[in-house]
Amino acid sequence: MKINKLREKSNKDLMIDLEARRRELRALRFSLAARKLKNTREIQEAKKDIAQILTVINQSSSKEK
Repeated sequence: MKINKLREKSNKDLMIDLEARRRELRALRFSLAARKLKNTREIQEAKKDIAQILTVINQSSSKEK
């Protein structure tokens, strides 16, 4: 996910995306443990997306103060 697209979204949409990516990461971890996951890079990408979403949320909340 591109950071510029994240900055255009509202906090409510970002929270929804964050929850979805966390659920996806959890499912990927279970798949990895069960040895069903073929592309382990997906875990790294999900973690990166979560970090980017949290960064945008924190930046927008600090601007409001």
